[in-house]
Amino acid sequence: MQGIMIIGAGKGGTAILKMLKETESLNVKAVVDRNLDAPGVRLAKGKGIPTGTDWRPFVSKEIDIIIDVTGNPEVFPALRKATGSDAILIPGSVAFLNSTLMEEKEELIERLKNETNKQDLIFNSTDDGMVVIDNKGMITLLNRRAAEMIHVDRGQAIGKHVLEVIPSSRLPLVLGTKRIEANQEMVLGNGTKIITTRIPIIDENEHAIGAFAVFKDITEVVRLAEEITNLKEIQTMLEAIIQSSDDAISVVDEEGRGILVNPAYNRITGLSREQVIGQPATADISEGESMHMKVLQTRRPVRGVPMRVGPNKKEVVVNVAPIIVEGKLKGSVGVIHDMSEIQSLNRELTRARQIIRTLEAKYTFEDIIGKSEEMVLAIEQAKLAAKTPATVLLRGESGTGKELFAHAIHNASDRKFNKFVRVNCAALSESLLESELFGYEEGAFSGARRGGKRGLFEEANNGSIFLDEIGELSASTQAKLLRVLQEREIIRVGGTKSIPINVRIIAATNVNLEKGIASSTFREDLYYRINRLPIHIPPLRNRKEEIPLLCDRLIQKINRDYGRNVEGVTKAALLHLQQYHWPGNVRELENILGRAIIFMGYNETVIDVRHLPELKKRAMNQSNSAGPQNFDHPPLPLAEMLERYEAAIISQAMAQTNGNKTKAAKLLGLSIRNLYYKLEKYQLE
Repeated sequence: MQGIMIIGAGKGGTAILKMLKETESLNVKAVVDRNLDAPGVRLAKGKGIPTGTDWRPFVSKEIDIIIDVTGNPEVFPALRKATGSDAILIPGSVAFLNSTLMEEKEELIERLKNETNKQDLIFNSTDDGMVVIDNKGMITLLNRRAAEMIHVDRGQAIGKHVLEVIPSSRLPLVLGTKRIEANQEMVLGNGTKIITTRIPIIDENEHAIGAFAVFKDITEVVRLAEEITNLKEIQTMLEAIIQSSDDAISVVDEEGRGILVNPAYNRITGLSREQVIGQPATADISEGESMHMKVLQTRRPVRGVPMRVGPNKKEVVVNVAPIIVEGKLKGSVGVIHDMSEIQSLNRELTRARQIIRTLEAKYTFEDIIGKSEEMVLAIEQAKLAAKTPATVLLRGESGTGKELFAHAIHNASDRKFNKFVRVNCAALSESLLESELFGYEEGAFSGARRGGKRGLFEEANNGSIFLDEIGELSASTQAKLLRVLQEREIIRVGGTKSIPINVRIIAATNVNLEKGIASSTFREDLYYRINRLPIHIPPLRNRKEEIPLLCDRLIQKINRDYGRNVEGVTKAALLHLQQYHWPGNVRELENILGRAIIFMGYNETVIDVRHLPELKKRAMNQSNSAGPQNFDHPPLPLAEMLERYEAAIISQAMAQTNGNKTKAAKLLGLSIRNLYYKLEKYQLE
């Protein structure tokens, strides 16, 4: 073992001494320093190493290495001269450098220990559980809170694979995917529910060198939330909601005494807070029983109960529901609707509907049902017509839906935001129709309104006008209509001034205009003006495959109109409907379904064959003459039999003339006005 002498016992010499004492192959024989109180001298004395103030007495054959840490340049040459080649001399600069490095090493080690202690302190003092794994999935760090939640010993868990400690852990998956999983809910093997965030540890080369998870026990969060939330805060929040509501609201406790009302309640009932708060729930009732007390007794809500409340006996509708907290009845809450406001809204809605029906088109192409080849062609032609300003002529039997097409064309055109005016040319007399279409000046005829009146063409300016049954126009009206189409201007009845207009004309007819031209009842030049975009709408008998879809749509409409809830038609009834010839087309189908729904019981939801007596009769009479029938049951009263007989004759006449009311009236020897009356009376349209 080599002997070493250290000359200089200051900071550097002390560091070298500490380092050499840790080496078994080297033995420090002496430590020399002029100051016997130097730290290195004290350390050497403590370890039983000889010390002194002069190095010369210690130079001997037992000293193999001499380390000069004095920093004095005169010491090293003296040592070389005294020892010759018998010992190895290490200059002070080298020794000083070495000692400096040693000091830095010790300092860094000490700092590392301090930082490690701090991290361990933070790691273990947090209330969140933390687990860290290396790139092989082995646990390298596990804090105290995690060990508590997982119910494992920290010392035993560190160094094991994470799946051995936490079988359901997703840290190995995060290590493989290198993707963060934030705020994930998870249930540990012991049943503890946690919220965890898992993060991969990536080095500068984008390699995953590990992963760590931070998790919190949700039960603790719930406990804290329950401590924070209290009844006062809930009450304050509910009061704020109730006070801001426009609906009248009242709340009573489990004994039926008022505890809360909002301003809307005071306004509707006419009662002050003092008259209600703390008083029985019957305090506001002027007619009827208290719904609050009923709900408190039955624990079941009530809806839409009409009552009268307050000193003014205001008519209201009441909804009341129980307040149940954790299975216990705590009271009830009621909402009161002022019927006077609802009635006012209904009047406004009715008025709005009337305006819409008068000035706007209600239907679009989405409302037209058609999957047959003929119907699809008609729809495509109508969509093309909507994109142009040209006049459109809709041709088809009565009840096929010509007006529906007119609505859709208007709504698909660039005029959809302007008025849509409908005119039935056959329903008005010649003189009245002319003044309605073109308007009139003051004094134009007896009874004319002072200041005159705008006509329907002026009303429809920049919009569309639908002229239904245009084939019924008189010759003079046809001439004026031709001027509108040619010159884009009108002249009021009794006037001389031309009024320019910009109106899209959509015409419709169920008669053969070509025969009208041949018989000189329809102008040929007008025919060519309105027949630029003819669209033929097929009758229902040519597209019976659409009857199921039409039934669904018509039943929805009838349900809205009649307040019913019919769901559909049975297969047997559909088959029966498809066997019928349908001279009245879709309008007749709607009429039949409406009659069936009227006579159905309120508990019935599906139309069956037995609900279609009129259809049965029509189908039976279709191949027979309209003469008297033999009855297997007792005859009806004579007046009712005559009405049925008359209805059957009119129905046959309409079928023979393909729905042309003018021809049907001539065939029956009736005036057109009388025929309209009978069609409405027997609901044949």
